[in-house]
Amino acid sequence: MYHEALSSRSSSNPSGTRIRFHGRIPFAAICVVVILFWLWGFLQFRRTADIRDHPIDSLIGAASVQHDTWLQQAAASKTLDQAVKEYTRRYKRHPPPGFNSWYQYAMERSSLVIDDFDNLMEDLQLFWAIEPSEIRRRSREALSDPWNEVAEIRIRSGKAEIGPDVKPTHKWMLDGVIATMKNYLYKIPDMDLGFNINDEPRIAIPYNDLQILYKNSAPPQSPKQTPLNRFSNDRASGWNYSDPSSPDKPFIDYSFQPTFHTHGSISCPPSSLARRSHLWDTLPLCRSCFSPHSTDLFLSNWTLSASPCHQPDLAHLHGFYLSPAAFKPSKVLYPVFSQSKAAGYADIRYPSPWNYMDKAVHAPSDTFRDPPFAEKKDTLFWRGATSEGLSRYGEWKGMVRQRAVHLANNETSATALPVLLPSFAHVSANARYQPTYKFHNIPSSLLPHLGLNISDIHIVSKIDRCWDADCPTQARELGLSDPSDFQSHWQYKYLMDLDGAGFSGRFIPFLQSHSLPFKVAGVFREWWDGRVTAWKHFVPIDLRLHGLYSTLAYFHGNSAVSTKGIRVEAQKARTGEGEMIAESGREWVGKVMRKEDMEIYFYRLLLEWGRLTDDEREGIGFAV
Repeated sequence: MYHEALSSRSSSNPSGTRIRFHGRIPFAAICVVVILFWLWGFLQFRRTADIRDHPIDSLIGAASVQHDTWLQQAAASKTLDQAVKEYTRRYKRHPPPGFNSWYQYAMERSSLVIDDFDNLMEDLQLFWAIEPSEIRRRSREALSDPWNEVAEIRIRSGKAEIGPDVKPTHKWMLDGVIATMKNYLYKIPDMDLGFNINDEPRIAIPYNDLQILYKNSAPPQSPKQTPLNRFSNDRASGWNYSDPSSPDKPFIDYSFQPTFHTHGSISCPPSSLARRSHLWDTLPLCRSCFSPHSTDLFLSNWTLSASPCHQPDLAHLHGFYLSPAAFKPSKVLYPVFSQSKAAGYADIRYPSPWNYMDKAVHAPSDTFRDPPFAEKKDTLFWRGATSEGLSRYGEWKGMVRQRAVHLANNETSATALPVLLPSFAHVSANARYQPTYKFHNIPSSLLPHLGLNISDIHIVSKIDRCWDADCPTQARELGLSDPSDFQSHWQYKYLMDLDGAGFSGRFIPFLQSHSLPFKVAGVFREWWDGRVTAWKHFVPIDLRLHGLYSTLAYFHGNSAVSTKGIRVEAQKARTGEGEMIAESGREWVGKVMRKEDMEIYFYRLLLEWGRLTDDEREGIGFAV
């Protein structure tokens, strides 16, 4: 998240905090200089055949088709009757009570998305396997102890109030949630909601348990013919439990230790690479880990790139898996609403108050202009903090923010990395010049000669979330920069977007600008996933960062170089393609990721949740 405020447990000297470092010294020994592992691994990536057409050209074309296909099915319904029929066809159930009011609310706000709420339904599906009374009991159990760090919002008779024991530092989140629902709150049935106040997701269900839940949550063969368009009476009493606790605590503290194999991959099939493989040698680039979601070095399947199941190397590539700063998970299906979650987790996503409350906002001015794309500085820009996870034994070397800073500023290394560049002139039969492309192993020291040293990527002010020697070591290795005003981003053509401890709150304002977002495919996904399309609305970069310079060379262009056995022809900047994606994203975010769209999504989520927690849920719904 762009929010860089740190809790007491994540300070550089979190005294008084109980810390569990299970087996940390051996882990450090095997995680040798992870920050360089992918550089050496690049040498394993060889493609000797020349490439006639640049892969990004094909990816941009395919993205346009993908977007059009998604929109056609997401916005097919033009009437309430059509929306109800499409809902029943998709989800094998009647819509929830109040669906007609939701539809009217969505239409009054010109919502393009009426039919595709698959993310929402997938997040809720498992709860159909649990009785409503048990869902309510688990909610109360999660909310009953402030240690669980699940904050309460209680809805009664159309009014919402924040529960007790909410940390002052996080009250703004709950205020934002209530602001999101204020226009339709009187339509929402009585319920208690539990919101995760940490950035990290919480609910990791083991594979075998997950299969049972999926089996027991399957919709009926045919929905009931005449559902009642109402919720049960006296719902408030159903949320009152004098003793909701179970023999075991619902959550455990798993902060400051590796989490990939204990939680991150446990939802994957036992036969998956993530479950079968533990990559002890982190030096070679794991090509089999990125190939399923890639075309050459370029990310081509945004959805698949989030899955941990084919990517055992994720264990060493993100702070959430290396050493999260605030991680209290459960392997039981507790109802926890989170702003984002990693693939495989069972949290319920909702639109983030960070964006709804304008904590990071696109607000250009005379002081901070947002000029047209072609007039911006040819720079890939990022500023941020080391907020991804806590490092004590060198874990920072695998964290993506630190790796990005190292990659952008390590121009003296002789280590070669493959970059797709024009190789030599090819003259076709009709005497037309046709460039061909080839992966050249380029030492990073040669990047300035190619004109690809255009990154301005730095950690600001100080090193956070570190202990002992890892604090000065990071500062010495990575360097530090002064903070900059958030509105200064708009002067740059390319904006790097990197997850931190949770999702990045910058992405929406980046999309709203005339700049081109380079979004690194981190481990977290939000409510809007699927609404925007990689290569149509933004440029995706794999978490390993191995295709970054090839992508920069495509959009920025490169100079000709003939030295050290490397002959590279000049490549013109694809300014037109970059501006097309930037403007497409800018236009589209203003249609499907507005504050109104957040309200519409959350409204539908609360109606669905109202039905799931209703004792009469099998007999209620909406039909025409």
